[in-house]
Amino acid sequence: MRTIPDELVKRYTAEGWWTGDTMGDLLSRGLAEHPDAVFRVHSAARPFTGTFRDVDLTARRLAAGLRERGVGPGDVIAMQLPNWMEAAATFWAAAMLGAVMVPIVHFYGRKEVSYILSSVKPSVFITAAEFGRLRYDPAVSADVPVVGVVGVVGSGERDFDALLAETPLEGVLAADPASTALIAFTSGTTRNPKGVIHSHRTLGFETRQSLDRYPGNRGTPLSSAPVGHFIGMLGALLTPVALGRDIHIADTWDPGLVLSLMESEGLSVGGGAPYYVTSLLDHPDFTPGHLKSMKYAGFGGAPVPAPFLERLTELGIVAYRSYGSTEHPSVTGSVYSAPAAKRLYTDGEALPGVEVRLSEEGEILSRGPDLCLGYTDPALTAATFDDEGWYHTGDLASVDADGYYTITGRKADLIIRGGENVSAVEVESLLLTLDGVAEVAVVAAPDPRLGEHGAAVFRMREPGAPAPSLAEVRTHLEAAGLARQKWPEEIRSVGDLGRDDFPRTPSGKIQKYVLRQAIADRSR
Repeated sequence: MRTIPDELVKRYTAEGWWTGDTMGDLLSRGLAEHPDAVFRVHSAARPFTGTFRDVDLTARRLAAGLRERGVGPGDVIAMQLPNWMEAAATFWAAAMLGAVMVPIVHFYGRKEVSYILSSVKPSVFITAAEFGRLRYDPAVSADVPVVGVVGVVGSGERDFDALLAETPLEGVLAADPASTALIAFTSGTTRNPKGVIHSHRTLGFETRQSLDRYPGNRGTPLSSAPVGHFIGMLGALLTPVALGRDIHIADTWDPGLVLSLMESEGLSVGGGAPYYVTSLLDHPDFTPGHLKSMKYAGFGGAPVPAPFLERLTELGIVAYRSYGSTEHPSVTGSVYSAPAAKRLYTDGEALPGVEVRLSEEGEILSRGPDLCLGYTDPALTAATFDDEGWYHTGDLASVDADGYYTITGRKADLIIRGGENVSAVEVESLLLTLDGVAEVAVVAAPDPRLGEHGAAVFRMREPGAPAPSLAEVRTHLEAAGLARQKWPEEIRSVGDLGRDDFPRTPSGKIQKYVLRQAIADRSR
């Protein structure tokens, strides 16, 4: 793990950004203060309706059962579950034991799961018998001492319910707040996932910072973001406990179901990746009446095109942007009350406790109390963090006179056309203003003369509608004043690549490396 300079440790402690609380302390306190808050799972496969008290009891029985099997502080508990009650019970149990939580998104396959389990060597693996593409494979967890499978009856020791002790664990086991609390594997927009290590202190600060930024009147949110992704886990299963807010989670993203729940349950929706909001706005069941449950929409974790935010503003939705990553969850952000020009057209200012600076080439360097401890790969840690505690993000940005940052692209998300760098984000933001376009991704395609050229892949609002032609794209970009060398020279639709939608990460980001490979394969 990286070395954190002593002066930063002293500053974060003195400011109260780092406290003596563990994840177990935070959760136990919230659960005790709000036992009657609702906990509901909206699922065709495994629905659940109860209270925090009910799920807390299951978590404590699981914690006691694992404790009987020798699991305690510092041991690793891996989990691959959909957004079910058992996912909350496993996360909460791990926190109560002072164990290290390793969430795995439920649609990762054998290759990814085997890679993760071999990297972290867990003492416990909790998974599902089946859900969607997930099928429990005993060979994957053959070396894990304790395995619990949700949804299998009569499987003996491997039945999740068989791990539950009769007498629940009381209190929480002591753990060092500076020690590892969670290892989050990145969603993989590029190759194999990276194991990102967070401590009780970094996650505690991230949670408290999130609490300070929530609009007070945003309603009761419905969360469909996978809890196997750590931001989804914190947002759905930790922050509401601290707030004492009801928890509503769904195990699939079904826009029609979500719109129905907004009406029948009074749930609110807003934010995440743009895809989640556009899929509601473009659904045939959407009506202006749904807007009362979409007052606010906060976005981060993926590029957020300005035309999309302008569309939300026209509908009366207060939209705002932020910037962060698995490594450093909250770097910059605008609050919902910030001026519209800042909310819509920048990614915000440095958040409390966070320091940001730009390198000579415009790369964002950040550090702060919620910055991770490093990676499971020491070589990657050494290459990404410097001795002064700065995280070299690989993201490019500009900053205005008021200290508001705007992400302009990634060092790795460049198209090198004839030796000239072209920012994909810049081109995408202009293409999104074409009529009928829901989403667009610009990626590098092989070019025998230039090395690479830009290929634009479109998803249209109307299913089956054709993508804009190359001539239409050129006319549009010329009118926008974009330099000719930045124009895409190849046009595709998701349908051209044999898909109904873009390939996506658990958080909704487009997996550009999959698109690049598909285009390259068709160019041969």
